[in-house]
Amino acid sequence: MGGGGGGGRRAALGGGVGGGRSRVSAGDESAQREINAEAPKIPHLLRRIFDLFRPHRAALIVTMVLVLVGAGLSVLPPLLTAQAFDVGLFPPSGGPNLAVLTEIVVLMVVIWVASALLGVWQTYLTATVGNKVMGALRVRLFSHLQAMELSFFTRTKTGIIQSRLQNDVGGVANVLTNTISSILGNTVTVIAALVAMLLLNWQLTIVAVILMPILVIAQRRVGQVRARIAGKTQESLSDMTAITQETLSVSGILLSKSFNRQQTEIARYADENQNQIRLQVSQQMSGQWFFAMVSIFLSSIPAIVYLVAGWLITGGSADVTAGTIVAFTTVQARLLFPLLGLMRVALDLQTSSALFARIFEYLDLDPAIADRDDAVPVDDDATLGRIEFDHVSFAYPDAPSDARPTLDDVTFVVEPGQFAAFVGPSGAGKTTVSYLVPRLYEASRGRVVFGGRDVRELQQDSLVANIGIVSQETYLFHATIGDNLRYARPDASLEQLEAATKSANIYETIMSFPDGFDTIVGERGYRLSGGEKQRIAIARVLLKDPAVLILDEATSALDTVSERVVQAALDTASHGRTTIAIAHRLTTIVAADVIYVVDHGRLVERGTHRELLALGGTYAELYSEQVLDTSPG
Repeated sequence: MGGGGGGGRRAALGGGVGGGRSRVSAGDESAQREINAEAPKIPHLLRRIFDLFRPHRAALIVTMVLVLVGAGLSVLPPLLTAQAFDVGLFPPSGGPNLAVLTEIVVLMVVIWVASALLGVWQTYLTATVGNKVMGALRVRLFSHLQAMELSFFTRTKTGIIQSRLQNDVGGVANVLTNTISSILGNTVTVIAALVAMLLLNWQLTIVAVILMPILVIAQRRVGQVRARIAGKTQESLSDMTAITQETLSVSGILLSKSFNRQQTEIARYADENQNQIRLQVSQQMSGQWFFAMVSIFLSSIPAIVYLVAGWLITGGSADVTAGTIVAFTTVQARLLFPLLGLMRVALDLQTSSALFARIFEYLDLDPAIADRDDAVPVDDDATLGRIEFDHVSFAYPDAPSDARPTLDDVTFVVEPGQFAAFVGPSGAGKTTVSYLVPRLYEASRGRVVFGGRDVRELQQDSLVANIGIVSQETYLFHATIGDNLRYARPDASLEQLEAATKSANIYETIMSFPDGFDTIVGERGYRLSGGEKQRIAIARVLLKDPAVLILDEATSALDTVSERVVQAALDTASHGRTTIAIAHRLTTIVAADVIYVVDHGRLVERGTHRELLALGGTYAELYSEQVLDTSPG
């Protein structure tokens, strides 16, 4: 098959290795490391991450300079404070020296203003670069997913794909806005603060930092407790979201009203809401003891410093002055939280790498069905619309190796303008025929020929442009009727919409709505009946005006009256086009030019309706069963 090597790896993605799990907020570190460990191993990951930021090199360099300068400036005011006390307010020569004090105060204000402006600039640069990289990566991933074959989506949960696009890509911005800034800023702040403290007085520095390890350990313990509660809170939020999606969708509301279970759903939501309230309160309270300890520590250190300074002064130390004490306590207050921030840096880097690895895992997937380098467009000639299956066999990618193929050595030809119907028991393989013509799947063996060329030699865009599909399950967007129709042709005029809808026998119905073509159809078209949705789908295909029309059991879900109306629209749509109809109700294809009977993946009969009835085989049995089922009482 066209999937080639790597099919097993792609199939494994159906389980979504790490893809469906979100990053632990405020981090239960052990849980987060387990999630990170599950991330795929991507060769040259760091180089590929750097390549993403390469277009923003200048902004990144400026950002790093701003972080370093800002962190360095942050420790200057405390040193100037010492000078303000010792030289400006209480100089050895007597009263305050206002001139010197004014210079020091002005310099301090200038530093504060400069730090604030640098902080704003840094925030703007990091936010801009981080979100640009995130946005470009999201579009790149979305574009790549659009190119993936249909089987990828049938075996991969939608939630996993959404998690890659939203959670994983969304976390990329944090790499720059949080992680890099945290590493540079906190490191420089801690080093500069320690240097400043040592310059002021080394004895007081020992007193100030000796209790730091205790707070660091306490922070780790509190962080783990809070994160476990945060994990339960996220699970509860997920449950609430699931309840909302299930019960407030159109289908969910219809179900609850049909069985009069609204109060049950309200009670279920209220119970989970109470659980959420309890967890939120626990999460808030779990850190209060830690912050109380931090408050006590930060409040006690200056007092202890005052006491030690008094001992040093009593002992005759000339290095301890009033300015030294004030400056030292100011610098010391800046030391704790940068230290705590640096503790999470290693985990943040590991988490960021895991996010990138999961994103690159999807970007490295090779679509099983892609254009060859020498692919050509479909020729617009006399053979346009001719479809041939030449000894085609097909097995779905996830089927067991010893399973019977879905199609087995199928050969047939549908001439341009011919109406060909495929019928057979459920699971016989007839719908698979409709998948192979537009190359939604690739034949395992044999050739599918369109317009005289193997579909593998044709450009996919050109192939699909010549094929229109009307399926049993019509998909309409939550938009206007006009918008849904113009999905086939964005530049379609009002006259073209009217012509298509008239041919599909839906124009009068649309005009009966107060807003006409501007009528909102609702989620998945729930404001319309099944027959109305199906006729809009037919009109949409007519706007596309394809050479080949594929009807995949387009009327099997409709009532008898709707079926007649839709069938008339289908007859109009198929006129003058090559039509392949996958039929469940045999009464809809009795006028077909040729009927192919599929059973267990093989073509067992072919002919017109009369010929197949006279043959007395599988088709005759199926037809007789349906006639008996629909006959009165």
